[in-house]
Amino acid sequence: MTALADILKARIAATGPMRLSDYMAECLLNPQHGYYSMRDPFGTGGDFITAPEISQMFGELLGLALAQYWLDLGRPAPFTLAELGPGRGTLMADVLRATRAVPGFHAAAKVHLVEASATLRRVQRQTLGDHTVTWLDRAESLPQAPLFLLANEFFDALPIRQFTRDAAGWRETMVGLEGDNLRLGLSTPGPFGAVEDRLDDTTPGDVVEICPAAGPVMAGVGQRIAAHGGLAMIIDYGNWTSLGDTFQAMKAHRFTHPLAEPGEADLTAHVAFEPLADAALPANHAFVNQGYLLTTLGIGARADRLAQGLTGAALLAHQAATRRLTAPEEMGHLFKALAIFPPGAPLPPGFA
Repeated sequence: MTALADILKARIAATGPMRLSDYMAECLLNPQHGYYSMRDPFGTGGDFITAPEISQMFGELLGLALAQYWLDLGRPAPFTLAELGPGRGTLMADVLRATRAVPGFHAAAKVHLVEASATLRRVQRQTLGDHTVTWLDRAESLPQAPLFLLANEFFDALPIRQFTRDAAGWRETMVGLEGDNLRLGLSTPGPFGAVEDRLDDTTPGDVVEICPAAGPVMAGVGQRIAAHGGLAMIIDYGNWTSLGDTFQAMKAHRFTHPLAEPGEADLTAHVAFEPLADAALPANHAFVNQGYLLTTLGIGARADRLAQGLTGAALLAHQAATRRLTAPEEMGHLFKALAIFPPGAPLPPGFA
């Protein structure tokens, strides 16, 4: 076990079982022992690889889509160019490189990164070189201005609450103790207002997950875009609605038990996109698979261009990266893309 495990066990022994959301928050964000507080988890040397680390094409295509929509909306200036959970800064670096030839785009853009980890902020500073960047702890602090925003694998890491339906009602997943070990269990039945609206589309035995922290983030994004214009693209793995137990842990590119090493493994859950779209009202939304989005934005032509001059292992790696991002059996269908855009505005590029 870990130092954080001892802290959590002492807390549970003193106050009783904790919600899954509280356990996730401690494991990921504890200032001394949290997963994101003390390390750079991205890339081949970390615990997982995200789309921007797989291929530069991902960030290039999303960046050009943002720039095209900025043009479509009349080149608002100045505007906020933002990313939630920017990891190592790779996605934003690719966006800035791909859009530097768009007349006026960089001059009007004010780059904001929402990142709580001091460790990752240092990595992002190195990645982005001399670009002027403002870091924020919370998305709610983004300026009241036209907003062009990306969030790739951000919402899957926000703490969830999990509920199981039975004949007596809903029971919430809790983290408690069995002897000296952390164990998952269920609360006593009760009415839980957060999931009462799921009685019509679930049956006893079904599991539903909600993400309380996502609503305020999306409400702020939707308010800014509805009031000032812009575009947000949220890309993550999940489905339109939540159904089933998707709580998981990843360490060294392998799945592990979520209670095995608190603070040493990444904890995530699949994203339910319908609540994100609802929270962003009155802004409009569109929803597609990642594979459809990237294909529509022209990843095929871009891949062919980058393949010119490649041979051997380099060519095979490039082809594998393209397939991984788009193929249905890889990330193409598991990952979804949600666009948030102004009421009455045209559909953004890639979402037609």
